[in-house]
Amino acid sequence: MKNHAIEQFSIFMSVTKWLVLSSMVGVIIGATVTLFLKILQFSEESQSLLPFKHYYLLPFALVLTVWLVKKFAPDAHGHGTEKVIEAVHKKSGKIDLAVIPVKLLTTVLTIFTGGSVGKEGPGAQIGAGMSSLVSDIFHFNKDDRKILVICGIGAGFASVFGTPIAGAIFGVEVLIVGLIRYNVLLPSFIAGFSAFSTAQYLGIEYTYFNIHFQQQVGLDLPLIMQVVLAGIFFGVISDFTITMLNKVSKIISKIPMNRYFKAFFGGVILILLSLVVGEQYFGLGLDTIDEMLTVYNYIPIDIPWYTFFFKTLFTSITLGVGGSGGIVTPIFYIGATSGHWFGTMIGNDQVTFFAALGFISVLAGTTNSPIAATIMAMELFGLEVAHYAAISVVISFLMTGHRSVFSSQILAMKKSDLLKIDMGEDIAHAKIGMKDNDIDKFNNIRESIIIKRKKYQEKIKSKKRNLKSKK
Repeated sequence: MKNHAIEQFSIFMSVTKWLVLSSMVGVIIGATVTLFLKILQFSEESQSLLPFKHYYLLPFALVLTVWLVKKFAPDAHGHGTEKVIEAVHKKSGKIDLAVIPVKLLTTVLTIFTGGSVGKEGPGAQIGAGMSSLVSDIFHFNKDDRKILVICGIGAGFASVFGTPIAGAIFGVEVLIVGLIRYNVLLPSFIAGFSAFSTAQYLGIEYTYFNIHFQQQVGLDLPLIMQVVLAGIFFGVISDFTITMLNKVSKIISKIPMNRYFKAFFGGVILILLSLVVGEQYFGLGLDTIDEMLTVYNYIPIDIPWYTFFFKTLFTSITLGVGGSGGIVTPIFYIGATSGHWFGTMIGNDQVTFFAALGFISVLAGTTNSPIAATIMAMELFGLEVAHYAAISVVISFLMTGHRSVFSSQILAMKKSDLLKIDMGEDIAHAKIGMKDNDIDKFNNIRESIIIKRKKYQEKIKSKKRNLKSKK
């Protein structure tokens, strides 16, 4: 009885501790991210004041961004969330304070001038940075710091997109593929909700799409089969997105040129590309996403089928040459436009529905976060979409394989029993291959096929010889 009382009291103290800490951190993150979003909104509204197209400034902004990151905060490089994941795994959540202002400034510069990046990566990095700062002020130990930084990822995500539950789960789920740290769930939920509520109180407005009431989605077998096919399709799109981002980054890194020249010419290339394919691939692309997820009497919107391809290319080049910003907003764009294309291909009158499935399924596939993506579907599109979203999301997650836009994710599961994987390694360094016994089976099958083919060929030759002898 005494031990039980001690256990209950200890749990009560722990819950109280994280209620206070995560609430405080959530409010701080919500306020900081609100400042970032307000500045970003103001900068985008100021684009029209320029006497020329805003993206003509992109080459110069990329050069300035590269210099600011190199000079003041090297960890602010890239799309934000990746560096936070790396900090959690390798530095016990320790994040340089300089990252916060540098990431804010460079992201605003990149998006203002048309860089194809997102705003959630900076939100997550700013949130994690503020959590690390609070940990330093109160001299928290490494374990508490790590928990608070994980809360910062989810709180930043939640306050950017207005999805507190999905944001909290995303912060926990994105660290390790196949494993969720349950001890972080309570503080992550509280921090996410606190940050979201603070941002709303300070004037941030969020967009939600009620797919069910505008476009009826009934439960029927043909539609379920189409959703299964959609999940496979979105898995392929996710794999393509990861491949494109990695390949372009490697190609750019191997170019024997000064980093500032790379940044400048990268911006020039994007401007030249826009003259051929259009300027809709610059910036966040939120208008296009909104169009994909808004029903217009069930009539597909007239956009090119290759829209997702060029958005991926613009994002890859922007990040590859040193642009600063997130990756998830472009992923939403890629998912929504590819889903719209899928809906038109199969001739379904639920085009907007498939755009919504693409929106969250490509997120799940590229970031290995199926649970967060499914919850996000419910928060953004309504509960009625949940069962279809879950099917598409999980299939996309599995189809992408052991890859991710976040190469610092740790592998704690394998997506097929036929594979042999280095568990506990990050995605960038994990060795993946077939099991030895499965390789033997495969080789035996191949040898059997070769032997049968030879026998068949010998049989054909024998028949030809017999025909010749008869003649």
